[in-house]
Parts: sequence; structure tokens; C-alpha cells
Amino acid sequence: MNEFGKRGSNTNLKEDIGLGNLGNVFWNMSPAELVEDTILMGEGVLTDSGAIAVNTGEFTGRSPEDRFIVCDDKTENAVWWGNINKKFEPAKFDALYNRMKAYLTGKDMYVKDSYACADDEYRMNIRVVTELPWGNMFAHNMFLRPTDEEIQNFTPEWHIVCAPNFMADPEIDGTRQSNFAVINFTKKMIIIGGTGYTGEIKKGIFSVLNFVLPHEKNVLSMHCSANVGEDGDTAVFFGLSGTGKTTLSSDPNRRLIGDDEHGWADNGSVFNFEGGCYAKTIDLSAEKEPQIYGAIKFGALLENIGFKGESSTPDYEDDHITQNTRVSYPINHIDNIMVPSKGTAPKNIFFLTCDAFGVLPPISKLTSGQAMYHFISGYTAKVAGTEAGVTEPQTVFSACFGAPFLPLHPTKYAEMLGSKIEKNKVNVWLINTGWSGGGHGVGERIKLKYTRSLITAALTGQLNDVDYIKDEVFGLSMPVSCPDVPTEILNPRNTWEDKAAYDKKANELAQSFVKNFETFESNASEEIMNAGPKVMVK
Repeated sequence: MNEFGKRGSNTNLKEDIGLGNLGNVFWNMSPAELVEDTILMGEGVLTDSGAIAVNTGEFTGRSPEDRFIVCDDKTENAVWWGNINKKFEPAKFDALYNRMKAYLTGKDMYVKDSYACADDEYRMNIRVVTELPWGNMFAHNMFLRPTDEEIQNFTPEWHIVCAPNFMADPEIDGTRQSNFAVINFTKKMIIIGGTGYTGEIKKGIFSVLNFVLPHEKNVLSMHCSANVGEDGDTAVFFGLSGTGKTTLSSDPNRRLIGDDEHGWADNGSVFNFEGGCYAKTIDLSAEKEPQIYGAIKFGALLENIGFKGESSTPDYEDDHITQNTRVSYPINHIDNIMVPSKGTAPKNIFFLTCDAFGVLPPISKLTSGQAMYHFISGYTAKVAGTEAGVTEPQTVFSACFGAPFLPLHPTKYAEMLGSKIEKNKVNVWLINTGWSGGGHGVGERIKLKYTRSLITAALTGQLNDVDYIKDEVFGLSMPVSCPDVPTEILNPRNTWEDKAAYDKKANELAQSFVKNFETFESNASEEIMNAGPKVMVK
């Protein structure tokens, strides 16, 4: 076994995690070296912007059904077991990992030393061992990067071993199918196989932090983006995929803390877990999202994109592989960032939803009870054509805007958020980035420039002294005016030609909220329950 690159003198993969008898082991290679190896192996091509483009194979997104947590003394009574967190036996984990190690015998491997959490008090050192060079490049982009001096004395707390070409055997290994991602909190290890989708690496560590920080360190972990204004005011944006979380936090007038995963500590610090961004690229353009577009240069990793003709120019409208085309890049590819990636306690929190039914207002101010209700609900809608089998808008509810990554019960995170909102007197806003004047196919998507104006008005206090009205069904407080936004769109009912059709659709959406919340009723306070929508009986 030959080893190359920068590594600490006390480092030994065989002693640390039982990985011996490998081929060549490449430690902490530079992006240029990883790009070169990716091209030489026929795993990727260089685009005209300098970014490397790869195809992740069969899986172009996460596979939630194939993600497991080892059930042992540490997790049995702490984890929120069910459809999201599936149990995996400790002995099965050991057997599966032994088979992975046998598969990796004699193979070249890539190792990246990195860490999560930009607040040094909560730093978690991570060693990522990958079968493919571009998997290691993803880790370089997405996690925080230690200095050369730190690498010399680097001691990992967690290990990730990722082997996309190793296939599990469900009958032998206890998996559902050949791909898997298994988290072992006792051994502090994540093993991933059968899938090349890099998001499994990123979300694996997010799931780890969603357990460790709230459960052991009293830090709220959040699936959100965050930025800071010129006056040092922090804003936080929660939202599921497709709601505009990355887009709206990439504001040229505010410095970006991070676009996806953060912690909120008792010391007031809001800090990024990551060292990079993982943005969707479908329909990307320099006009729509200049910061993301400009970040796609050498060092960025594009996944599953198409090209214009026979050229090396990415075609961001091409979805022949997947709608979920992605790019990862180090956060310093964006000029307007916070260094280090942290801010103070937020003054404003935004819950983003893409309401494809055209029912919710473009902006509304939430009470404390409503904030908790909508946080636990985590609503958005899937639009026709974005996923196979989706032919009309569908409601999506994901607790705390990140249910697939929550090892603890959602009410744990909601209680922590509610306490912090009350303590810091935070303004909470619900933002609809979806449709107005009717649902998808009838109405129109709310213009991005209007959404930006609404958020700017909230951030700058321009909505503090305006009048508000409440809608009958959801009880949401809607401003009657906002600078640079047409008054008529602020109340969604006014944008529908057929008011009866609006009332019917609003009632249907309210029923969906109520039905979804039945799961959480037994753990919800009276204040939260009273904050839900009221189904109108006709």
C-alpha cells in the first residue's frame, strides 16, 4: 500500500477503521489533482467554465428508503424511529462493513481530512475516504477545510467510507436493495455504497449533527440558509427544495453565511456547518442567479448536466438525466461571504414555501404559535413535471423543513426554535414563492423581484408600521402595502377571478394541513394547536 499527499504522522487507516491492503492511497489531494485523476479515469469532463462535470450513475438524488441508523444502546431510546429513521442491527453493520473492506482490497482510495461547524466550540473533525476522486472533491468543496498545519495533527472524530461501485446483497446484508447509507453513532462512522450521488455524504453528516448538537450540546440544528446585512443583522431562511432558499439567501446586498445547514447556539452564534454550497442548476442563468452562475468555475463539481450540442458548454435547461442537476463549490467561490461563516442571533426568520395552489399570500407575519405550527408542518408543493408520476400539484409536508435528516422527534427542534424566537424577539415571516391568481397552470408564479422586495422590506423594518389584515382560513396577517410590490397581489384571494374557487382551494389546503398535523397533536401545546388553519364548513 503506497501513500501519497499530505497527512498526519499519527494517521493509519488500518488501525483507525480497519482499512488495510489498499492500493495507492491519496491523502488530501488538491482540487487540480482530483480533477486530473477524474479525467484520466474517464469519470468526468472539463467544461468551458473550468468546472468538472460527472455523471453519478443510477442514482441522481438521495434514496431515503435506503438510509439506516444502527440501533444500539446510544440510539435505541433517543432516535425517532419509523419510516424516516430505519433500524439497522449492529452485527449487520459490522458484517456489511467487512464486505466493503474486502471489496476495497487492492483498490486506490482518496482521503480528505475536513471538518464541520464554523464555530470552533462545536467543530467536528471528519475523515472522508472515497473510491472515486470526484467523491473526494465533493468533500473538499462541501466541508470546511483545515490548514496544512492542522492536517499534520489531524484527529478525526467521524469517518465516512464511500464506495459507489460496491453493491450490497439484501439477503446477506439486511439492506433493502444494493445501495445503502448507514450511520453508526457509537462507532462514529457512516458507510455508503451502491450509489454515486454525492448528496448522501453531505446529508449523512447533517443527520449526525441533527442528533449530536441538540441531543448532546443544546444547539439547535437547522436546515436553512443564512446571511448578514450591512448593520450586522442575521436573517435565516428555512425551506424545502425548490422554494428558493439558496437563491434568496444569495443577496448581493448581504453577506452569505451559508446556503443550507446551520447551528444556533446558546451563545447567540448562528454558524454554518459547511464550507461550500450545493445548488440546483436546472434552468440556471447568469441573469436569474448571477452569484451561483459565477461560482461555477475551476474547482466546482457539476453533476448530471447536459451539454449544448457537441460542445463543452453546459446546457442548464437539459433535464434528460434528471431535474436534480447540481453543482458543488467552495463557499469562497462567492465574493460576498462572511469570514468565518457565522453571525449573531437572527432578527428575522423566513419560512419559504412554493405554494403551487395559489392560496397562500406572498408574505405574512406569524405569531409565535403560528411559527411553531408552520415549522413543524414544513409545507411546500411539488409541481407537475418535476418528478416522474407528478401530473398535478401535490402537497409536501416535511417536519422542520428537513424531516429526512432528523434523528430526533420534530417537536424537540420546534421547542428549541420556539424558545430562541421568544428569547431573542425574532420576527417570523411566511413567504410564498409559488403561484398567485390560481394554481399551477392557471395562475402565474410570483415574480422573484417581488419576493426580494418583500423580504427586503421585512429586513429593513418597512413592514413594521403598515396595516395588516387576516385571512379567514389560515389566520395569516398580510400587509396591505409594500414598497415596489403591487398591492393587489398581497391578498391572494384578490388575485383570483373566481373567488368561490379560491375559497374552495384554500379550504382543501387547510384540510391537508390539519390531516398532516394529526401526527404531532399529542406533543403540541394548546398555543400551537390554536395556530393551525380553520377548515370552513360550508
